[in-house]
Amino acid sequence: MKKSVVALLIVLAIVVLLSPAIVGRLAEQSMDANLDWAATESQEIVVTSQGFDRGWFSSEGQHRIEIRQGGWQDMLLALANSEDPADTPVLIIDTHLDHGLVPLTSMSRDEGTLMPGLGSAVSTLRVELASGEIMPLPGAIYSDLGLTGALRSRFVLEAGAHEFEGANAVWGDTAISFVSNTTSGALSFDGRVVSLALAADNDFVEIDEISFDGELRKSRFGFSVGDAEFALQSMTVEGVANDPVSFGPLAIDTHSNVDGDRVSGRTTVRLDDTPFAQYGRAGFAADVRLIDADGASLAKIIDAFDALQSGGNSDDFVFVVQDDLQRLFARGLELHIDQLDLALSQGAITSKVRLVVGETDADRFTWPAVLLALDASIDISMPAELVNHLTTMDPQMHAAIAGGYLRKNGDVYEMQAAFKKGLLTVNGAPMPLPIPGLR
Repeated sequence: MKKSVVALLIVLAIVVLLSPAIVGRLAEQSMDANLDWAATESQEIVVTSQGFDRGWFSSEGQHRIEIRQGGWQDMLLALANSEDPADTPVLIIDTHLDHGLVPLTSMSRDEGTLMPGLGSAVSTLRVELASGEIMPLPGAIYSDLGLTGALRSRFVLEAGAHEFEGANAVWGDTAISFVSNTTSGALSFDGRVVSLALAADNDFVEIDEISFDGELRKSRFGFSVGDAEFALQSMTVEGVANDPVSFGPLAIDTHSNVDGDRVSGRTTVRLDDTPFAQYGRAGFAADVRLIDADGASLAKIIDAFDALQSGGNSDDFVFVVQDDLQRLFARGLELHIDQLDLALSQGAITSKVRLVVGETDADRFTWPAVLLALDASIDISMPAELVNHLTTMDPQMHAAIAGGYLRKNGDVYEMQAAFKKGLLTVNGAPMPLPIPGLR
């Protein structure tokens, strides 16, 4: 046998037989790093490692995921019919990790792979209730740890049903994929849930097809930017205390990016066939663009808003963001609402808004200076049938028509307002503004 062939066989033996013990430790560290990185993305989540039982070719580990505050905790407590934070369910992740540059032992299970990396893992999920009872969850998460620290995970759940303490759940095929990288801070994801139905006592929730995908990366300002899409075909909620409510389809599409110290983004929303008070069914559509906003100021405002959502004092919010809000406007920005429409049985309410704020002196900030640097317009159209209905409910609608704010044009009432260099015009007529320091 040639020496080169022998040498090659020795190298392969080292890779296959010796690398698992070495790479196992690296894989464990990489998995913990990815979980820690996921936790830092949301201050609401606490990740605790329960330890790893590391072997030569494979390891076993466990992590506890606790949600300590915020909207996710509120939702879980509502499902648990409790207001006590101590009753928040805890998610337990049990992981079997096959490590090695070539994870041979993974081939004995589902979703096994021979792709080179730090390891291949399968994780199962359990929920620990406040009573101490532990309930296994269906489905599994299959993960591959790349050589660069990238974690690729795929949650797979075949169609099925489950009953627990009088509650029934029925779901369709589900597949959700994530790829995260602790080095770059990048995250990509996509998923599809064919259907989901939950029934307990006389309450019923049914969801028909959810899909989403996106690619986000951490900006230098701390928040993530990128592209994301979400779609829901329909949702129905029924209960004894309320009439059945249904809506859908719903589609959300968002894009954002950073250019130097400026942030821009666009979000579109479309919601069809949704209940709208006494006006029956309605459709909603919005298209909003933010252009060249100051990234540092926006980051601090987002942080303050997140703190408010996590239980902060709402009375202090304006005071906390005051300086950053002033800097945001002093640095200049553009806000365009290209579409803000509400489709009713009486007709469609359509509107457009444009706000362009020129840059002013941030060190000598005044709101009158911002107003003088503002170039804005708003266009609104309302069906005459709806306006006539509103005038019977609110006498101020008569004043709006008599004052020239709403002008009839065929079957609709319109308002075209513009503001530039401190002058406001409505439907072509100048309107005085009693703002001190504006002139």
